[in-house]
Amino acid sequence: MWNELGISGGTAIVILIALYFVIKWAVKNGIKEAYSAITGKKTDEDIQNEKELKELGLNSKDQ
Repeated sequence: MWNELGISGGTAIVILIALYFVIKWAVKNGIKEAYSAITGKKTDEDIQNEKELKELGLNSKDQ
């Protein structure tokens, strides 16, 4: 099937792996956004990221 599209097996595997990580990232961010919208709370990861930015002297508005 991949050969009919002009894609070798190795290229197909690389594309599928990249697609897996893109979908994983999108689902994770969607869940975090929904959690924040429903509960009004920040996730532990967001709190940790803000703390690290503060230590580096950056504000979240600077980004």
